[in-house]
Amino acid sequence: MGENLQLAATVLSPEQIAQVVRLESIFMPRARAARERKRQHDNPGAAEAAGNRGRFCHYTSAENALKIINSKRLWMRSTTCMSDYREVQMGYDCLLHYFSDSARRDAFYAVVDAVVPGVAKQAIDLFDQFWRDISLKTHIVSVTEHFAEEDNLGRLSMWRAFATNSARAALVFSVPWYSPATFALGVMFNPVTYLSEAAAQNLPAEVMGNIAREAAFLRSLPPDEVKGWLFNMLLTATCCLKHEGFWEEREWRGVYSPIFGPSKLLEQSFEVLGGVPQKILKVPFDGAISPDLADLDLSKCLERVIIGPSQFSWVMYEAFVDALRRQGVPEPESRVWASNISLRD
Repeated sequence: MGENLQLAATVLSPEQIAQVVRLESIFMPRARAARERKRQHDNPGAAEAAGNRGRFCHYTSAENALKIINSKRLWMRSTTCMSDYREVQMGYDCLLHYFSDSARRDAFYAVVDAVVPGVAKQAIDLFDQFWRDISLKTHIVSVTEHFAEEDNLGRLSMWRAFATNSARAALVFSVPWYSPATFALGVMFNPVTYLSEAAAQNLPAEVMGNIAREAAFLRSLPPDEVKGWLFNMLLTATCCLKHEGFWEEREWRGVYSPIFGPSKLLEQSFEVLGGVPQKILKVPFDGAISPDLADLDLSKCLERVIIGPSQFSWVMYEAFVDALRRQGVPEPESRVWASNISLRD
């Protein structure tokens, strides 16, 4: 890929953050709205800034939760190994259906070309060129939005959905919205948009209206930057679009695609999961690896562990407290909670 689509480690200034917000509002308006809603919930009344943090939760088996803490690594799996492997295909099919219509495609080109000539076709051609790699080599890690009222019990629907044949746990993270770690890891972190297939067809039209409204601003940017945002729009639509029936999951996804070039900080291994040998990418929550990961170190961003409904809560409490203490998480005894939801598997 060209340098314009590469991600580089950097600390964003307030002015750069404001520009990212504006560009996301143009090219990914649904994601921007969800991000702002969540940010305001977690930072009420605060202006958009690098110091804002978001709270998210990763529901998994108790065994896997302990492995994450002990290794300070969160695993990313291939989109082809997701519970519903057609999730990425759904987003692609919606885009294909829209842009296969010559009238709609030409209308989209015309709006973008009036701002930056030629970049719409360049971005779409580039996406088509890399679609095979995107569909087969993209890796994802999923988390869910977490709210204060879930601190002690967790969310019943999530306990029912994950690791139903084993002890369960949930890891609650507080992470900065804007961090050098995002760029250093080459991982995009976006909310899932829940839409019907009919509603998803309206997404390009929304973007067209935004582009026309912000034409003067977009003309002031380098053409490659506009092309990069168009490309990211397409990538996000394929990786973070889900059927409206799943809205209760309130899912966010960390997405890594090899088209951005390899990250030196993501670790790779081959593991056997559910009997299937597969490549795993490991996201380090370890500031010792790089200064860019300092604010993502486990000791700073792991807020609490919620033990799922279980008759073995006490022994798991001791195990998690010990693991947190070994990783330098302050006051570990106050960070582990046992959910007392009455749940029958």
